[in-house]
Amino acid sequence: MKKNIRIRRICKYGVLGMPLGVTTGHVISILTSLKWGQGYYSPCVPQMIEVIGSEICAVILQTVLCALLGGVFGVTSVIWENKTWSIMKQTGIYYLVDSAAMMLVAYLCYWMEHSARGFLSYFGIFTAIFVLVWLVQYMRVKSDLKKINSRLK
Repeated sequence: MKKNIRIRRICKYGVLGMPLGVTTGHVISILTSLKWGQGYYSPCVPQMIEVIGSEICAVILQTVLCALLGGVFGVTSVIWENKTWSIMKQTGIYYLVDSAAMMLVAYLCYWMEHSARGFLSYFGIFTAIFVLVWLVQYMRVKSDLKKINSRLK
């Protein structure tokens, strides 16, 4: 019974993560348009449109990939509920799975330059954002625990 509840929770988080992934992809398209669009909105990076063959097919593929990426992030969020793992193990597995998914989608959507330099640059940006978000969450939880402990005394 407990296993069924866990599987349902994983599926629920995966499905709920999909719209967040699409939203993130849309924000990325806005940011790339601001940088390279010369005042125009481009729903996909021009290289992706060129490789795919049409803008609408590129947008559909990017949307599906972003939904899948959001699903992966949603599913992996269940890792934080595993109280038998150390924070180091949780963080490591979460980071490895999510960074692999992010790098694959970023590569396929041409959000990064297709070179070692482009990969390392995008990976560095992703890692910096990951560390920043992780630290903010860690400090928030630590503060909450401190408040709870002070109330218990």
